[in-house]
Amino acid sequence: MPAMTMTEKILARASGREQVRPGDLVLAKIDFAMGHDLTIPPSGKIMREQMGAEKVWDPKRVAVVQDHFQPAKDAASATLGRLTREFARDMGIKWYFEVGQGGICHTVLPEKGLVLPGELVVGADSHSCTYGALNNFATGIGSTDLACVLALGELWFRVPETLKFVYHNRLSEWVESKDLILHVIGRIGVDGARSKAMEHTGEALTHIDMEGRLTMTNMAIEAGAKNGIMGYDEVTAEYLQGRAQRPYEPVASDPDAGYEKVFEIDAEQVPITLARPMSPDNTAPLEEVAGTRLDQVFIGSCTNSRITDLRRAATVLEGRHVAPWVRLIITPSSHEVATMAEREGLIGTFLRAGAAWTTETCGACLGGHQGVLGEGEVCLSTTNRNFPGRMGDPKALVYLSNPVVAAASAVAGEIVHPKEVLKERVPA
Repeated sequence: MPAMTMTEKILARASGREQVRPGDLVLAKIDFAMGHDLTIPPSGKIMREQMGAEKVWDPKRVAVVQDHFQPAKDAASATLGRLTREFARDMGIKWYFEVGQGGICHTVLPEKGLVLPGELVVGADSHSCTYGALNNFATGIGSTDLACVLALGELWFRVPETLKFVYHNRLSEWVESKDLILHVIGRIGVDGARSKAMEHTGEALTHIDMEGRLTMTNMAIEAGAKNGIMGYDEVTAEYLQGRAQRPYEPVASDPDAGYEKVFEIDAEQVPITLARPMSPDNTAPLEEVAGTRLDQVFIGSCTNSRITDLRRAATVLEGRHVAPWVRLIITPSSHEVATMAEREGLIGTFLRAGAAWTTETCGACLGGHQGVLGEGEVCLSTTNRNFPGRMGDPKALVYLSNPVVAAASAVAGEIVHPKEVLKERVPA
């Protein structure tokens, strides 16, 4: 049998074929699907009113999450929440996550063990590619496609070409997986992997935990990719131990699998990297943007507000205070993360530092609520996008960074290296 990549093997299995090749069109059976409060209302309407379907194909294989404009920011958002809630209840959806019980979909699904190795996963949200860190093919789809999946449990796919990224050595001190993926996007551009698979591999990944890996596959879409994917290893197995809701079968790329292009990256040489306004590929090493004055710092989103992110931010904020005239907003990515943060005393650290702590939601990341930017304001954010208007006013300026840089910059009032803040003595 001809050699195949991980992505190709998953699509071949899901479509009942022995092999597939880039460019093939396949009708594939879905293993798991997700929708949220912005995408379930239109999908449900199309499914029932235009397709005539009265129930979903498998209520145990669907997750519905209240996360974008919830808790409702206005009456229209409340209506979307109600429609989403009613759909999940009427369809008997097993994996329904209410406000205060779930969080951001791209954190909730992995932490609940709902997206597993070897599977074909779709979500009506562009960052559904996040789940590929768990060795599956995961991609975002539109509400119309989700309606088809909800009714039929299958969908057409074009098999993508695969770009392979090989990371050598290991990341240096202060450099995180966010810096690594920003470095990659800066190198290939926001359309550099357009409609392709981004396969991440190499020695450096063995030193990156699952939450860091999820950050990397989360931002595949920022390079235009169809999906991001990683191999199955001890890190994957340990993360899924006690979480996985179903048996699973990992996949691995064949040694002689074909790739459109291979990128070799020395992780040890990657610096702390930020994205400047107004695109994720407008990257620069920290030194080039240090000193930029800030109005807001946001630590949140499906990219960088998991528990490991919050722990690292807390180490910087402990005993320190946010700079005058700067607001720091911290939004955990799930109820489970918020619960751990409370138990570990992180929330107290954040509050004493003068940060605003919000409920788990997408919130400010998409310019929704709880941190929207005004005209001319400058924000340093741990999110994944900084296009014009993404977090509010089109004339606001958004920089992207890892959580430690964000926390340190909130204390300094300007973009700064964390060591510059940590070297300052904290009063006893």
